[in-house]
Amino acid sequence: MSSAVTRATGQDHLWSVTEHLEDILSTVRPLDPIQLQLLDAQGCVLVEDVMVPVSLPPFDNSSMDGYAVRVADVAGASEEYPAVLTVVGDVAAGQSELLHVGPGQTARIMTGAPLPPGAEAVVPVEWTDGGLGEGPVSQMRARSTSPEGASGQVHVHRPAGPRAHVRAKGSDVKAGDRALSAGTVLGPPQIGLLAAIGRGTVRVRPRPRVVVLSTGSELIQPDGELESGQIYDSNSFALCAAARDAGAIAYRVGAVADDAETLRATIEDQLIRADLVVTTGGVSVGAYDVVKEALSSVGDEDEAGGGIEFRKLAMQPGKPQGFGTIGPDHTPLLALPGNPVSSYVSFELFVRPAIRTLAGLDDVHRPTVRATLRTEKSLTSPAGRRQFLRGRYADGEVTPVGGAGSHLIAALAHADALIVVPETVESVEPGTEVDVVLLG
Repeated sequence: MSSAVTRATGQDHLWSVTEHLEDILSTVRPLDPIQLQLLDAQGCVLVEDVMVPVSLPPFDNSSMDGYAVRVADVAGASEEYPAVLTVVGDVAAGQSELLHVGPGQTARIMTGAPLPPGAEAVVPVEWTDGGLGEGPVSQMRARSTSPEGASGQVHVHRPAGPRAHVRAKGSDVKAGDRALSAGTVLGPPQIGLLAAIGRGTVRVRPRPRVVVLSTGSELIQPDGELESGQIYDSNSFALCAAARDAGAIAYRVGAVADDAETLRATIEDQLIRADLVVTTGGVSVGAYDVVKEALSSVGDEDEAGGGIEFRKLAMQPGKPQGFGTIGPDHTPLLALPGNPVSSYVSFELFVRPAIRTLAGLDDVHRPTVRATLRTEKSLTSPAGRRQFLRGRYADGEVTPVGGAGSHLIAALAHADALIVVPETVESVEPGTEVDVVLLG
């Protein structure tokens, strides 16, 4: 699952965003493949090529409701001089015993039904009188109410060329073709194709299981009654939703109070269902930063370089971060800041790529584009820091949303991009080009 690496660290080491991300992605490994039922495999990454065992369609069949005919029998047919054919019966989808269509004969055929022997084409029912002896009809009568429609005569008003309205055997995929390649993400069309070729199970990397928990004695569940000094827990909801959006199975744990022993016990209890643990809050330099207190001394005794390390990153918001592995299975843990905007920006930069790496995806990063900055004010960034500002992106332009403050969660809700101010750059002027990370 993971393989810890030796980290060049130190209390005073200021990590760049790139260094921190590279450390995470060099530690996290794709999950081992498993065999899953088709619907359970939705959203998972295929780990092997899937070959087609039987052609689709497996037989020549009709693409229309109509009449199976011989081409010569309808040549030159028109409304004034229709071809008159004898109906020898019905051919329905799923029917195993087929009629034979001889000269001057036809069989009423349904969409998807096998083309009967002797027939060379299908005439849509709209090109006929439906056996009623009148003008063109728009549909067949239901067999349950009009069984005589499978016999008698039918007038055909238009000719049909060879193979008209016939889906040929193997015209979709042929036996021996590659249906899907390893690395394919299984969405609804891919699940449908697998079912169509008879595959009930498939070998995939499972969706990562991500446990998200917030810390802070001030946090209460939404819908609760706020008391003095309390706020609602938004981080665990936002990050659970973000984890699911990234393709994970996310489990939200109720907010944990500022108690190191309680936090350690909670995390240990959750490891049984976690491929990745994400915490928010308690990673800075305060006296009540419980995540740092609880996990700084936790290590992987049998894995060199394991354990949780707390760092300072050259980014704003999100300077304090924690990362490492924990527990007997060396489960990766990312400790994010508690500020809602800081935690979400950190998720996008670090947790989302980790989730997608666990899932075995090749493209783990959000797309980044160059865009023209549209604002009346300069974007400022403290020297030696990297700043991510919320923005709206459209047609090659990006406009900041909510200013530069890191505490504006309402602004984040209206943003669809992050504006990256490079490290060491103190200001970016309106009209210049900037890197933009697209969130949607």
